[in-house]
Amino acid sequence: MAKIKVSVERIEGHCDLPMLVGDHFYVEGSKLFIPEGKYICIWALQSMMLIFPILAEKDKLDESHWVRSVKNFSCPDPKGRVQYKLEVIE
Repeated sequence: MAKIKVSVERIEGHCDLPMLVGDHFYVEGSKLFIPEGKYICIWALQSMMLIFPILAEKDKLDESHWVRSVKNFSCPDPKGRVQYKLEVIE
């Protein structure tokens, strides 16, 4: 499975954690890599987990598949509105 980099791209509200623009982590297979001294909100992570396996395989999907166009993801907290950028690292 490909490596996926998830980065905080912008914050449009108040994040209680707090996540900061530029914070990031990696997902590779079933492994989660978080830089030392950093963290990830479990609620944001839980809402993204369903897309990781299919995002890693997006190049094998038909050109019209919606996953091929996914580049961002929002935290489910309506007060935080943390926007994450999703990148498949080859």
